[in-house]
Amino acid sequence: MHATEYRYAQPVRFTTHRLMLRPRDSHDLRLLDATLGVTPPDAAVRWAHDVFGNSVCYLDWGDARGDRLRIVSELDLEHFPAIAALPREAIDPVAESYPFSYAAEEFPDLSRLLERHHADPDRLVDRWARRFVRHGETTRTMDLLSAMTQAIKDEFRYQARDAEGTNPPVRTLELGSGACRDFALLMMEAVRSLGFAARFVSGYLYDEALVDSAAPMVGGGYTHAWCAVYLPGAGWVEFDPTNGLVAGRNLIRVCAARTPEQAVPVAGGFIGRPGDFLGLEVNVAVTVGRPAAIGAR
Repeated sequence: MHATEYRYAQPVRFTTHRLMLRPRDSHDLRLLDATLGVTPPDAAVRWAHDVFGNSVCYLDWGDARGDRLRIVSELDLEHFPAIAALPREAIDPVAESYPFSYAAEEFPDLSRLLERHHADPDRLVDRWARRFVRHGETTRTMDLLSAMTQAIKDEFRYQARDAEGTNPPVRTLELGSGACRDFALLMMEAVRSLGFAARFVSGYLYDEALVDSAAPMVGGGYTHAWCAVYLPGAGWVEFDPTNGLVAGRNLIRVCAARTPEQAVPVAGGFIGRPGDFLGLEVNVAVTVGRPAAIGAR
């Protein structure tokens, strides 16, 4: 369950809201049921796929007004972490060691995901990323990416942040701390500096109290963010630098995009006086049921 509630001092008009709350079925994720509750209830609802193929819902209230906006998304789904797990042999032999080149037929589709998106005038991100490359000896691709994921978890301090936006990677390095979306973007820009294609992933983290995990995880109770790196043969492999997780275990993917700004779960505004906005509350609850057999799909 994902509930978002906005409160206002007096009735205001709502602009069109854009929701990214519904995941797509895949080999590792089956959506059994999805319900969407909205207050005020008289919104026109329209669904579409964005440029990345994510499912997007648009809500339009017209001239209706209200002093509260509540959006509740409830999902019933099955996740298959054993399928999401990445055996080393899944990676194409040409990409097992770093550096490697993407195939000519894949490069045009990956080009924008290979580009750096944030300024790094003093090459701080470059230097930080290069520390994971073994100079003078073979660098295993997965060892590099796994070490970077773990280093962010071990060396940076997690701080939940309600403010909008994502800190630029240089800022995250300077602070030594950040929210999950900051860590995801740092890793994306770091691997892009090394020639990997990367994208931003938004979704949910399993309830830490109900998951067999050796260490507590952070980011539960909110929407969560991580990144995915494209590896030939294996495809898009997910890395959660906030928790040091590799290959999608404990992660429920809702959408993936080139930048964090393209993967906002709930986006919209209101028309009223500057002081009308009173507050925002977001609650996310993930309940883990009995594991389903993989063969039962």
